[in-house]
Amino acid sequence: MSECSRPELIVQRQLDAYNAHDHEAWLNTYAEDAQQFEYPSTLLADGLDAIRKRSISRFQDPVLHASLLQRSVMGNMVIDFEEVRMTFPEGTGRIEMTAIYQVDEGKIKTASFVFGKKTLDTDIT
Repeated sequence: MSECSRPELIVQRQLDAYNAHDHEAWLNTYAEDAQQFEYPSTLLADGLDAIRKRSISRFQDPVLHASLLQRSVMGNMVIDFEEVRMTFPEGTGRIEMTAIYQVDEGKIKTASFVFGKKTLDTDIT
């Protein structure tokens, strides 16, 4: 496996593009036939075009930022524990998230998301 195709480097490139609001660079980390799921098996997007459509408005959010709290790597699987800052319909805030990535041939093949606790900025006292 070449240095540039190590799964954790692909996932880090994806995270860096996400935080830079660089939608095309972020999409470039995904395979053409990639799929996104809400863990364990609810299909959110099937294929790169569907992922593009699902994510484009998110990249317009000026507060969008994911903070990596912990990363585990086993073979071609990368598990990130993150806190994502974003704008919800109710206002700005944060959500805890676990992202499970399967990386094959230098691209993200599947991404499964576990959505945790959401905290709105108005909830903070």
